[in-house]
Amino acid sequence: MVKYIGKRIVYMFITLFLIATVSFFLMQSLPGSPIASYSKLNETQRAIVEKKYGIDKPKPVQYAIYMKNLAKGDLGTSFAFKGKSVNDLLASRIKPSLILGAQAMVFGTLVGILLGMLAALKQNTFWDYGSTFFAILGISIPSFVFASLLQYWIASQWHLLPVGLWNDGWKSSVLPSLALAMGPLALSARFIRTEMIEVLSSDYITLAKAKGANGFEIAFKHAFRNALIPLITVLGPLAAGLVTGSLVVEQIFAIPGIGEQFVSSIMVNDHATIMGTTLLFSAFLIFIIFIVDILYGVIDPRIRLSGGKG
Repeated sequence: MVKYIGKRIVYMFITLFLIATVSFFLMQSLPGSPIASYSKLNETQRAIVEKKYGIDKPKPVQYAIYMKNLAKGDLGTSFAFKGKSVNDLLASRIKPSLILGAQAMVFGTLVGILLGMLAALKQNTFWDYGSTFFAILGISIPSFVFASLLQYWIASQWHLLPVGLWNDGWKSSVLPSLALAMGPLALSARFIRTEMIEVLSSDYITLAKAKGANGFEIAFKHAFRNALIPLITVLGPLAAGLVTGSLVVEQIFAIPGIGEQFVSSIMVNDHATIMGTTLLFSAFLIFIIFIVDILYGVIDPRIRLSGGKG
């Protein structure tokens, strides 16, 4: 196990290195200048700014400097924010995104699991049809549509919660979290229902019933535990996306998170901020996939990482 974890950590750094390399040269190939916000500068002043940010050097030299700084944890300097560190920009915006993502993930997953289990245990009943319809609705309708509906009815019409912004404490996080929760809720309900129905019809469940296992043991100890494995597989990458910010939902509610910052940086061609956000998202995704692999063995001891060696 230790050897396996060590290898995976090495692979994680190699993957991040490749992502950083590809992202850097993709940014260089984009049209427009990263100092487009300095539109009132003359040619002499523009040359001074380009020298200040190091973009007057050849592309290979810029790449070497960027990777050297990246190895020290320096994501560079923002062009749009007039020299502000990308590290500081992301650090100031990660908290709202983390709060929204965590709340949406926990609420959506728990409610989805309950709906999925109810649908599987009450197959071909009103509860099953209602849960399935709700799951299909959650998958079919984008989160930004739910966000707009919640904003209109609950905030604008009923005045129960703030319309947007991030200045009313926990109240500001409720509506965007609910909008983001529809994705994991629908996925959880659908996967748990499908997997539990399959597990409940398997031979070892029949054997457990014959041995006198009660309904609670069958539902939770056997069926639910096995149904969790495919669910974790799909929820892992989804969690990374939620935690690092939803682009459109944060824009709708004017939440000062990473997603809103990412959209703003694209609009002004801020290469350093775009790359910094991309690397942050990639790091979250790679780390969560690593955790998912470890959780496989925790949920089902029969699963052995790397063939049970290491």
